[in-house]
Amino acid sequence: MLIALLIILAYLIGSIPSGLIVGKLAKGIDIREHGSGNLGATNAFRTLGVKAGSVVIAGDILKGTLATALPFLMHVDIHPLLAGVFAVLGHVFPIFAKFKGGKAVATSGGVLLFYAPLLFITMVAVFFIFLYLTKFVSLSSMLTGIYTVIYSFFVHDTYLLIVVTLLTIFVIYRHRANIKRIINKTEPKVKWL
Repeated sequence: MLIALLIILAYLIGSIPSGLIVGKLAKGIDIREHGSGNLGATNAFRTLGVKAGSVVIAGDILKGTLATALPFLMHVDIHPLLAGVFAVLGHVFPIFAKFKGGKAVATSGGVLLFYAPLLFITMVAVFFIFLYLTKFVSLSSMLTGIYTVIYSFFVHDTYLLIVVTLLTIFVIYRHRANIKRIINKTEPKVKWL
């Protein structure tokens, strides 16, 4: 019973639509009606600006971190990565935002922040290296996911390897429209690098 409660709670935490809340509070808008129409951090940065975008990404990361910590906080015998996965599913398919959420990047990062902080730190560095080289947030996110799989292979943590592999596949799948735009040379590049 506690495991089911924890899974539901992890999903509900992930379902908190940071982008929607911050968009309404900061600019009085629904960011799903602007930019890419996505609730995630990239659209928040582009639509709401750096300050509000930073709040959104922090909120999205925190959702993954908190959900991954739930097994310890609630003293429930379930692998923390499983709880984190349900937060990611909540972020992507949020019950509080008509099941239309983000692309799983920041919340997945939050899962790793709790479970594998060193991986999270290196992942952030790798993301910014890829961003500097490519100027594409979407491509940098996908390549960083691939990096997490490679990293996880070498730390010999089977659960971590399975979860980051699945999350990376999911992130790449969620970016399929971005992949088409990259191929067609219509994907927006960051302008501040």
